[in-house]
Amino acid sequence: MVGLRAKHKADRHRRILEAAAELFREAGYEGAKIEAIAAAAEVSVGTIYNYYRNKGDILVAIVSMEVNEVLNAGRGVVATPPANVGDAIDTLLGIYFEHSLIYLSKAMWRQAMATSMQQPDSPFGQTYFALDRALVDQTCELVDRLKRLGLVRLDADTRATGEIIFNNMNMMFMEFVKLDAMPIADLRAAVRRQNKVLVGAIEVPGQAI
Repeated sequence: MVGLRAKHKADRHRRILEAAAELFREAGYEGAKIEAIAAAAEVSVGTIYNYYRNKGDILVAIVSMEVNEVLNAGRGVVATPPANVGDAIDTLLGIYFEHSLIYLSKAMWRQAMATSMQQPDSPFGQTYFALDRALVDQTCELVDRLKRLGLVRLDADTRATGEIIFNNMNMMFMEFVKLDAMPIADLRAAVRRQNKVLVGAIEVPGQAI
């Protein structure tokens, strides 16, 4: 019975977040109303307020859903990466990029980023930055895994390398969400070109970049 209640609760959360994501896309973050989200999710307004205090809480929950799905997919790459440093990094970042617009539009990402910067000490800001740290950690785990497989030089600082890879990716992603016309293919090509320099510095000689 407890398991069934938990499943029903999880289903309600999912319906609310998916309905909110669709309405945020259609009406904009400011234009979407809690009442409309409740109607689309087939729950009461009171049910939404039982879970979330405001639209900001809903938005960060959507970001969390997005990032957690990305992290789950990324674990497979870390566990069994391609046998080439450049390909391994590109595969992991490709998961991050290709999943980024499933639930959130570029406008929603801009709203989330702005809110996290304007309110860094709020629950929203703290959750957003915790998700970023989880992505950083996973990127560093991949570099460490490649090192243990003998693909990355033993003297390479895996933590610093992972942080550089993530920070550059994050900066380029911000450029991507600022430009509505920029496709993901252009983003991936730019990051791949930039990472080629770093890969050449850390990989064990003899690999093709």
